[in-house]
Amino acid sequence: MSYPAPLAPLPTLCRGHATLSEACGRMVRMSEKDMPGAGPGPGPQEAPAAGAGEYPEYAERVLEVTELIPPGRVMTYGDIAEWLEEGGPRQVGRVMALYGGAVPWWRVVRADGTLLGEHELDALAHYREEGTPLKEASRAAEGHVPRIDMRRARWDGRPHTGTHT
Repeated sequence: MSYPAPLAPLPTLCRGHATLSEACGRMVRMSEKDMPGAGPGPGPQEAPAAGAGEYPEYAERVLEVTELIPPGRVMTYGDIAEWLEEGGPRQVGRVMALYGGAVPWWRVVRADGTLLGEHELDALAHYREEGTPLKEASRAAEGHVPRIDMRRARWDGRPHTGTHT
């Protein structure tokens, strides 16, 4: 099956960056070969064996940024794409789905601060252990699972100061 090529960059000014990498509101199906910097190939690749260290170049870059996020702080999928000036939230999400188990995956989140359904309890344990700012869920919220307080927890890439603003 053939997938469409990644979208061309859309010139925009957002949070100090000169461009965004993906047009807003346009969704496309993607496979690993559609990730920026990935070469042609049949279907998804398996994660490298321990010690092999051979991830696609874009995946390596996403994972490196993820490892920079200080404990107790988070970045959104879109924040990482902007930081890299390549790809978009969906491409970052695909990398995290395929290879994120090797890094602190819970520090890469949705822009609204809601937790990922199947991993919410694992992530919540990490957030509490690291002191990540949370907003308690209302009694009407399904499962009463808190959300991340994005205003206080979001990391902008500056050196870690040890406090939440």
